[in-house]
Amino acid sequence: MKKSRCLPSMLFVCILFFLACKPKNKALEEKDDPRLSTIKLPDGFKINFFATDVDNARSLALGEKGTVFVGNRQGKNVYALVDADKDGRAEKKYTIAKDLNTPNGVAVHNGALYIAELNRISRIDNIESKLDNPGEPILVSDTFPSEQHHGWKYIAFGPDNKLYVPVGAPCNICNDNEKDQRFASITRMNPDGSGFEVYAHGIRNSVGFAWHPQTGHLWFTENGRDQMGDDIPADELNVAFQANMHFGYPYCHQGMSPDSVYGDGKDCSQYIQPAALLAPHTAALGMKFYTGSMFPVEYRNQVFIAEHGSWNRTQPIGYRIMTVVLDGNTGKMYKPFAEGWLQNGKAWGRPVDVLQLKDGSLLVSDDHANVVYRITYDGAIKK
Repeated sequence: MKKSRCLPSMLFVCILFFLACKPKNKALEEKDDPRLSTIKLPDGFKINFFATDVDNARSLALGEKGTVFVGNRQGKNVYALVDADKDGRAEKKYTIAKDLNTPNGVAVHNGALYIAELNRISRIDNIESKLDNPGEPILVSDTFPSEQHHGWKYIAFGPDNKLYVPVGAPCNICNDNEKDQRFASITRMNPDGSGFEVYAHGIRNSVGFAWHPQTGHLWFTENGRDQMGDDIPADELNVAFQANMHFGYPYCHQGMSPDSVYGDGKDCSQYIQPAALLAPHTAALGMKFYTGSMFPVEYRNQVFIAEHGSWNRTQPIGYRIMTVVLDGNTGKMYKPFAEGWLQNGKAWGRPVDVLQLKDGSLLVSDDHANVVYRITYDGAIKK
């Protein structure tokens, strides 16, 4: 009898021992994934996985309760990532919407998740209260062009509570915006889809923008045209101070370089000049101003840009996170922050978007490795 009474307690101890010794998910451990050790960061910074197995992770948006929403360009789904225990890793992944048409863009406004497909915007109300059963999206607008070239969209709500939606040029270089003003622009509308207007003109393709935390001005990345050589034109970081500014496409590139087809007779000085020239053909995509308190003070209100990487350059460049240090409305310094996804001319990862969490850490999506990273700082903060 004494022996049989001991068996349950011994079994319980064995189970505890087994659980304690059981290996953790290796996909989430930096020491078990040699790729993460190739990422170079400034002293005091660390990078780990926030979530793995996130198919074609593209645009990121943060819910009011901390849910991270992830868009998808090559697939048809939208995902939600939840870090319920606040350990810096999402232990739950929900599929929020299925069978959509290139749902690249996501944004959250008044508790609703807005989703940008190729030619339409929809929303799911009260999204964070029903992640396991979100229901069908509600149509907001289906009047956008259906052209696939540069048709995928990044979306975000501005300080004016309007939804900003870029419409890329439907080509490498063309002048289609003369017959349809929506092309090569950033548009905006009210949350219900009304009040549509073109806000900024002459923008070949922007897949990332944000508003300066102090001035409220709209800053955005722009991808330069192809087939002008390896080193021109540069990608751009631009700023719009007001509505109806023209940034030069298709007539001028990188500020003062006339286009070989459409630049004849054009004075490039008549268009808005870039705030900063970025490296050529790096596909500068998502960008954010850092406003948190985790990183050192020199990063406050500065720009983080995800460079997806070149696709047709003789020597590949990009595949990194860059920072742009601002001096007023000008970028005075452009330098790497995180790099190493490109090794010996081949990329194992491609950063797409950046997102600041409430604790001040920085998320980075990667549509090639199908993951979302989290960058933290644990060094001494300079006050």
